Amino acid sequence: MIEKIELPWLLSFQSVFELRSFKQAAEALGLPSSNVSRHVALLEETLNVRLLERTTRRMSPTEAGQRLYDQILPLLAALDGGLEGICKQGQEVSGHLRVLMPDLPILAKQLASFCSRYPDLTLSCDTGLVPTKGLLDGFDLVLQFGRGGLDDSDWVATELMRWPSVVVATPELVTRYEDNLSLENLVNLPCITSLSALNGSPWVFKNGKQTSTIHVTSQYRVNSAHMAKEAALSGLGFAILPQQICHADIQQGKLIALTFDKTPEDLVLYAYSGRHKHSARKVKALLDHLHFEKI
Repeated sequence: MIEKIELPWLLSFQSVFELRSFKQAAEALGLPSSNVSRHVALLEETLNVRLLERTTRRMSPTEAGQRLYDQILPLLAALDGGLEGICKQGQEVSGHLRVLMPDLPILAKQLASFCSRYPDLTLSCDTGLVPTKGLLDGFDLVLQFGRGGLDDSDWVATELMRWPSVVVATPELVTRYEDNLSLENLVNLPCITSLSALNGSPWVFKNGKQTSTIHVTSQYRVNSAHMAKEAALSGLGFAILPQQICHADIQQGKLIALTFDKTPEDLVLYAYSGRHKHSARKVKALLDHLHFEKI
């Protein structure tokens, strides 16, 4: 039977029963009076029983109408309360948030403070670096480094932080290869590259809006800018690093910043998220929470 009854019919009947007026019920529901009358008529027709007695002076419920009202009132109230609760939950930062991100101290600190702020949230965080293909499988948000343009995808990319970069090497290494220090010759020089992040070995350079990639060779591949810097300080090869982490070493003469006709693309931390509405609020809340001024 319930599959034959529509919710608007019951809501119209409830309102008419309580207000004893089709006109007032229509005003309360924000519907035309004809709609409310039709709803009640369809309900009576489906149940095959008279629910309301109508006269020119008054309206009163029949015995069946009174019984129906008594039975549906707590059910409609429970349904309304349940829907209100679900709606409220959808507007709150709660549920299960699955994040993939680099293992950076500043991110760890901010993620902890975010979860403290939203105690109804459950977090699963994987600290790893993965190739772009299949990036967001199983995750609501992925934080990943990149250089240069972004590949086309169905995911939304948000830039969180940008670091200008530089190619560096020890003075000894620069002296050894000083006759071959050109952008084109980098492919023949020992370089320090990433293992899987940033698409591996290609180094991306820019000249205005034009970019170019150089596939350097490497015997030392790591997924950490700090490890790459230590390798560069040890003379293992040329490295492309954010200026911020090697500025002091350049000032002290431990590393030399090389100048070419093109400059390295900035290192950018991107946040990749899907377009799923059910996860948008918790993802947006985390993105709004992240700040990088003190990195």
